[in-house]
Amino acid sequence: QVQLVESGGGLVQPGGSLRLSCAASATFFSFAAMGWYRQAPGKQRELVAAITDGGRTNYADSVKGRFTISRDNGKNTVYLQMNSLRPEDTAVYLCNADRWGGNYPHHGDYWGQGTQVTVSS
Repeated sequence: QVQLVESGGGLVQPGGSLRLSCAASATFFSFAAMGWYRQAPGKQRELVAAITDGGRTNYADSVKGRFTISRDNGKNTVYLQMNSLRPEDTAVYLCNADRWGGNYPHHGDYWGQGTQVTVSS
């Protein structure tokens, strides 16, 4: 069974940075698309950023210029570099993977458990 495990969340002050990582257990095949979603209390889950195995990216307007998504296809790992963090970025960040990429830039079938990001002074 495919498992996605996130890491790198934590507490950071406004304007600070965090780097999230998500490693997929599947190593015998790659994911055509991987990405990050986030969900804050009382809010709907929303797409933060997504990336294809070819490097095509998509970002939510609210994070453009601040967040950068990248991936290491050989390690089945996706990263999210988050800079200039704002309190409204506070959420549980969830890794997502799509085997075939047909849903891109929307979510695929596999989800991680999430990592908490809290931006507060």
